[in-house]
Amino acid sequence: MFSGISDAIEDLKSGKVIIVVDDENRENEGDMLALADKVSEEMINFMITHGKGLVCAPITKERAEDLELPYMVRNNTEKYKTAFTVSIDHVSNSTGISALDRANTIKALVSKDTKASELIMPGHMFPLIAADGGVLERPGHTEAAIDLAKLGDATPVGVICEVIKENGKMARLPDLVTFAQEYDLKLITIKDLVNYLQEEHQK
Repeated sequence: MFSGISDAIEDLKSGKVIIVVDDENRENEGDMLALADKVSEEMINFMITHGKGLVCAPITKERAEDLELPYMVRNNTEKYKTAFTVSIDHVSNSTGISALDRANTIKALVSKDTKASELIMPGHMFPLIAADGGVLERPGHTEAAIDLAKLGDATPVGVICEVIKENGKMARLPDLVTFAQEYDLKLITIKDLVNYLQEEHQK
């Protein structure tokens, strides 16, 4: 049912999307997850068509500071303290909402040449700032995206999107297993990623 972390990393490095599930006692949801280095119009369209959740871009605190991205709110009252910044678009975009435009905005987050002045606020892409300690500090999808990017020797920027069922309800583990099989996607858990990182640190 679940894939190994190493296999999932290889898929990410080849530009594929994977599914990451958090703990059933936390949000108990699955997110599509990909490396921002590999983002494309087709990838974003796949996520919004089949995932149907909100497409977000996990980044590091350092990257947010480089691009002068402020937090969305001063007082974060969300249950899991998801660290949204103000939403953005890249200045070169059209409306900002198309799959192509959203991919372009994510590419801007990746590029070292991007200047803060090139990002329009608010927009249609939602950066999320990961905790510095990754999933070992906060076991969320935001942190999983950054940790997996680092493990894959990629730029520490990710792309995530929740998976929602056809009836509008959140997809839970049995649904996600079926979903992963249907689209040939690796399925991993944040718990397994935590264990993998702990083992790596002990080597």
